[in-house]
Amino acid sequence: MAASTNNPAVPSLRRTQVGDAGASAFSAEEWQARVELAACYRIFAHLGWTELIYNHITLRLPGPDKHFLINPFGLHYSEVCASNLVKIDLNGNIIGESAWPVNPAGFTIHAAIHDNIAGAHCVMHTHTTAGMAVACLEGGLSMSNFYAAQLHDKLAYHDFEGITVHADEGPRLIRAIGEKPAVILRNHGLLAWGDSMHRTFAILWLLNRACEIQLASTAMGPVIEISEEIQRKSTRDSLQFSDAFGAGRDVFDALVRMIDRADPSYKH
Repeated sequence: MAASTNNPAVPSLRRTQVGDAGASAFSAEEWQARVELAACYRIFAHLGWTELIYNHITLRLPGPDKHFLINPFGLHYSEVCASNLVKIDLNGNIIGESAWPVNPAGFTIHAAIHDNIAGAHCVMHTHTTAGMAVACLEGGLSMSNFYAAQLHDKLAYHDFEGITVHADEGPRLIRAIGEKPAVILRNHGLLAWGDSMHRTFAILWLLNRACEIQLASTAMGPVIEISEEIQRKSTRDSLQFSDAFGAGRDVFDALVRMIDRADPSYKH
């Protein structure tokens, strides 16, 4: 968790406002991306995948410029909506106008991935208790449960280098990730990237769920390790990675409908 950069004094009245602009201020493509990303922030809030105002989900916008959307620093995920998401470039510069700053710990790590991994249109990072606990284990993720078995050859590890505000960490992070979409940031937390929001969500959900089960099972005693052959089979058969079954689109859409019923204000 790092302090924000370019953090101007924001009038207290603005701090109470959730949305700052409407759909008319953006292209149709950008507005669609904003609504989808805002819905995802609300889903994370519902799942408890929040760390006060910290952590990030970013989505790269269509077009030749490597611009992406990130949450406004200072708002809880439950306050994020389409219009107050902040558009930034790879250096963290705000594109257009925003009443909110951004957190450098967000754009540093996310920008490196968006810039250097061609298929990384969406990047998600969490500090869930289960994810951080497993990230602190010397052995990392145990291939001993149903969910972990679906991550065979999909999981990378990156060693902890401190708070992620230094751009020179980017190349080392990219080398550690390679082409693997699920990442355990050692001593830090979980990360996932993908070519769509729903696929990225499916991967992160799978990884976090595997960590939750590991936390519970290892507390009771020795676990049964799953053979590499069965891991490979499980990953091949996993719905999370199957385009034929939507790669997470169906479950993501179901969660969006749930958010719609509870509070559709994210669309504003």
